[in-house]
Amino acid sequence: MRSRTRDADMTQGSIFRHMVAFAVPMMMGLLFQQLYNTVDTIVVGQFVGKEALAAVGSTGAIINTLVGFSAGLSTGSSVVISQCYGAHDHKKLGKAVHTTLCITFLMAIAATLLGRLLTGPLLRMMSTPADVFDEAKIYLDIYFSGIAGLLIYNMGSGILRAVGDSRRPLYFLLFSASMNTALDLLFVIVFRLGIRGVAYATILSQFVSALLILWVLTRDHGPYGLRWKQLSIDREMVGRIFSIGLPGGIQQALTSFSNVFVQSYINFFGSACMAGWSSYNKLDIFLFLPAQAIAMASTTFVGQNYGAKQMKRAKEGVRDSLIMSIACTATLAVMVMIFAEPLNRLFTAEKDVMEYGVYFIRRISPFYVACCFNQIYGAALRGIGSAKVPMVIMLFSFVFFRQLFLLVVKLLGHSLIGVSMAYPAGWIMCSTLLFVFYRRSALYKAEDAVA
Repeated sequence: MRSRTRDADMTQGSIFRHMVAFAVPMMMGLLFQQLYNTVDTIVVGQFVGKEALAAVGSTGAIINTLVGFSAGLSTGSSVVISQCYGAHDHKKLGKAVHTTLCITFLMAIAATLLGRLLTGPLLRMMSTPADVFDEAKIYLDIYFSGIAGLLIYNMGSGILRAVGDSRRPLYFLLFSASMNTALDLLFVIVFRLGIRGVAYATILSQFVSALLILWVLTRDHGPYGLRWKQLSIDREMVGRIFSIGLPGGIQQALTSFSNVFVQSYINFFGSACMAGWSSYNKLDIFLFLPAQAIAMASTTFVGQNYGAKQMKRAKEGVRDSLIMSIACTATLAVMVMIFAEPLNRLFTAEKDVMEYGVYFIRRISPFYVACCFNQIYGAALRGIGSAKVPMVIMLFSFVFFRQLFLLVVKLLGHSLIGVSMAYPAGWIMCSTLLFVFYRRSALYKAEDAVA
């Protein structure tokens, strides 16, 4: 059957080949998913102005608060589905898939309502300057009105990735990202809709990707295919999904929410600095892609082998994932630092904005290798169902420690270099703690137990 040629059993065969075959399409998928907001940023920066660029860039922390929560739940679903798949338990696999989709539809309704209600208060909490506030609110209102498309795509593609199929989600994302670029240019340059145009282009493209994912799941005859009449919420599956996904969802949501306060520290320096920070953030996301993609592959790999009770193989996958992640991230960070100026010109030609963007890139980029450790070790722990430890460590590092670091910076004079180092400080703290806890985990000690 068609499903057998597209899913992947990671419990046998070359570990490196499985990781590369899964992670490369995942990285391409993440790349094109990030192009949604990046293209929005480029278009408004080049054709609307620095206030619009600052407006789009300053909304990222707010959007990611809700999206991060759904992404955490998606990880929980992916782990449960990958474990059922690795164990060849088709009955539970079907229940997990249908429960996941029911949760997603309910979450889409809640995210739309919460997003529309909280937009104004959150922008005010961030001390958003008056020359940016109105456009930022317009962008967010439209974005959250269509956020259902993004959530459905992410959760549906998570189902396919859990069984080793990372290609079809990539193909659909390529199509919708291309559509988003075309609509951005049409709505902004031809119809002159300004920031409204890029927001409408984004949500329309995301709805198309969601419909494509649902269409594929409906037509698939494998045990993870969608049968609309079987949509229901299974109590056991909800418990398993939430026990793994809820800690990750809370962690990602609170981390993103804490970045609202980071943004407020940046806003203190004015709209030019905000626009430069926005440019940096769009490049920053791409630096994370290798570690994120390999971590997702690692979660699926560990989940399947854990389900198949092949602990030693799971541990070897974590080691290989870390090596790949460090090599890719270090190479990319060096390239971004070398080409910082031409990369920033993609977003703006204004000199003051350019200077801020280059400043942030060259000071923060050397620290990205630290992220590889927290991404891979956190993913490995989630793969065996131990989601609470990475949640607590990441919340401590990215929320409490980072905010404490910024408070100290403020008390010492609110320097730009101090604010810039808030992210690296959190990354290093998180990686150190996760390294310690991974070495104490059942997965790390599994070789002796399985021999």
